[in-house]
Amino acid sequence: MKIFSKIQFDLRTLAIWTVVGAFLMMALPVLGQSHVIEVVADKDSHFKIAGQSKAKITVKAGEPILLRIVAHKGKTWNRDGTVHGFTLLRAKDHAKIPGWDLELKDGTQEFTLTAPAEAGEYEVLCTVICSDDHEGMRMKFLVLP
Repeated sequence: MKIFSKIQFDLRTLAIWTVVGAFLMMALPVLGQSHVIEVVADKDSHFKIAGQSKAKITVKAGEPILLRIVAHKGKTWNRDGTVHGFTLLRAKDHAKIPGWDLELKDGTQEFTLTAPAEAGEYEVLCTVICSDDHEGMRMKFLVLP
């Protein structure tokens, strides 16, 4: 009898830990795991992402993001030391996305953000006149459902 009840206890314990483990595996992406995106805001007035010929960011709607940007001074910059901007606009109406109007100093900065909740096409643009090519400092930003 004792062996049978011990086996039942062990099976229940195993089942509980299996459920807990499965829950944790599903919850980990939600519990603080951020999508890390590394961007260079370069001195030639272009956004760059390693491995891409033309920089583009793709994220899921509402996902947590760690945006790591290395900014390099262009030919000009603001008096406060801001060398580039990183502003996210909705492509269809050019509305600014709250919390996505970033000022970049020379060097590396990290920003903890949340992707827009609305799927669709967005555009990143530089808001600091950084050189004669400043108007071309843009990048596509796609939000998937």
